[in-house]
Amino acid sequence: MSIKQISILIENKKGQLAETSRYIANRGINMRALSIADTQDYGILRIICDDPEKANEVLREDGYMTMITKVIAVATDDKPGSMADILDVLVVADVAVEYAYAFVSPKAEAYMVFRVDDYSKAVAALTEAGKKVATEADLF
Repeated sequence: MSIKQISILIENKKGQLAETSRYIANRGINMRALSIADTQDYGILRIICDDPEKANEVLREDGYMTMITKVIAVATDDKPGSMADILDVLVVADVAVEYAYAFVSPKAEAYMVFRVDDYSKAVAALTEAGKKVATEADLF
């Protein structure tokens, strides 16, 4: 049920995000979701893509610093309180959320992506609560 996310360290300068996304696209890799967090000098671009192993390989070959991380994608309704409902399950299970972001799949399903401190515990709690934890096949 895990989703592989790639974290890419990029310089925080004009055009760097465009250059990196073009680099990924030119290698035939489709990004489905992304999040970016920045500091004064660098940013961490986090992506979910259709071929994470290939993306990681080609980015590293070109000198990018990358890391593959397991994240959880949980299907959610597009209505007020949906994210809070998911987070309530994680709080009760004593699972800490390191970060989160959202995206919509081509099937018009909304997903919340979570990086958590205890992946197995989170998946078990969410599944027991009736939440749909996505697989990579669900997203592509």
